[in-house]
Amino acid sequence: MINGAKSLSWRVKSIFAFSVFFAHILSFQFEGQVLYRLLNLHQMEASRYIFAGMVTHFVGLFSCGFFVKSPSAAKHIMLVGMGLCVVATIPFFFDPSILWMVGLLVGGFASGCSVASWGQFLKTHTPKNERIKSSADVLIYSNIIMIGVNVIAIHWSPYVGLACSILCLLLGIVFTMALPAQSEASAPGQIKSAVNSLWKPLLLLCIFVVIITINSGLMYQVMNPAFEHLTGLVSWYWAVPYILALVLMRNLPQTAKRSMVLYLGMAMIMGAFVSFMLLGRATVDYLVVDTLMLGACGIFDLFWWSILGEMLDYTDNPTRVFGIGLSANVLGVFLGGVLGVAVTSVQVPSAEVAVLALGILCVTVAILPWLNLRLVKLLKNHAYLAVYDSMSADQQTAILHKTEPLDPLTAREQEVLEWILSGRSNREIAASLYISESTVKTHARNIFSKYAVTSRAELISTLLRKQNDR
Repeated sequence: MINGAKSLSWRVKSIFAFSVFFAHILSFQFEGQVLYRLLNLHQMEASRYIFAGMVTHFVGLFSCGFFVKSPSAAKHIMLVGMGLCVVATIPFFFDPSILWMVGLLVGGFASGCSVASWGQFLKTHTPKNERIKSSADVLIYSNIIMIGVNVIAIHWSPYVGLACSILCLLLGIVFTMALPAQSEASAPGQIKSAVNSLWKPLLLLCIFVVIITINSGLMYQVMNPAFEHLTGLVSWYWAVPYILALVLMRNLPQTAKRSMVLYLGMAMIMGAFVSFMLLGRATVDYLVVDTLMLGACGIFDLFWWSILGEMLDYTDNPTRVFGIGLSANVLGVFLGGVLGVAVTSVQVPSAEVAVLALGILCVTVAILPWLNLRLVKLLKNHAYLAVYDSMSADQQTAILHKTEPLDPLTAREQEVLEWILSGRSNREIAASLYISESTVKTHARNIFSKYAVTSRAELISTLLRKQNDR
């Protein structure tokens, strides 16, 4: 009970530490309104500053996992990264100088490394069947804080907004310092790195993310400027549909088919660009376009954040997997932003922008079934073990004792069954029991026969169903 309370406390602190830090990134570093306001105040070209910070943020995300390989190193990098972000932000209180560009480059890289490093804490402090909720909580809380900072920057002063953004960093440092630097020792036979099975679906996920987030970049550069005259409404409503979509996705039942929600998200993106093409630029028009677009962004962001969270169980370097996965998001927004600047500079009509966005969607629709197949193959154990893993040890024991096989299991078969239910592969079971892999396969076949099933998934499904029937 005490250990459970500690784990919950660490999870809450981890979520809060990352939420306030991520709020700084959203409000300043990464297409943030605070940065935009400061650049506009001094009549400076925004795009080259925004893109420069975005590039180094991508580099930080992508590269961090190659030199951060432990929880203690991740904590150190998060603290150093947030500290560097504080230092890199200070020059923006003064008149524009070369330090502004240096600050964005340093802050972008440091923040990227810090975000990637949080993958270690997500794996350590959140049970695998709860990571979708932790991811949703981080995105919800950080966006709520971002809205507050944006409102201050737009309606009061960008310098006050900048100070609030730095306060977020300081709070992030305080709560990160309170987190333990070491994870608990892994149990024998715990799922280990599965590089060959992990990197192919991760690569496909990254390709999907890059392509679909090109539309997000277009939104920043094409849609948002078209509604600049609605400053008051945009300052607080912009992220509201995003937050609401996250809340709905977070609380979907486990049995819900989330893949169908992804197609709904694609339809919403399509609707946003078509509405942008057909409607005017009044308040109601903005509400329609933004609700569709940001609602879809919430659906997709939680999709790939949660998938990355599940993938962390299949690697011994969660920083690398988490960082590379999220770097695809940044790359897509960057490419979309460059494309958006290009189409606005030549004054491409909104109808042609909509056609371009729909073409991008067609590519993602073609990729999604293939991606889903790859992810199901990788995460199948995770999906059907989620219910079993969330049970207490007593409940798991009750399932084994109360569900009688057709013929009694031998002592060795009972051991193998327990390892199977723990998600171990035949090779891992063999290593743990000091027997050959072929012997494990023989025991597994006997177990399947005695329970009248043909696979691990069917075995667990049968055990859970019969337990519920009782």
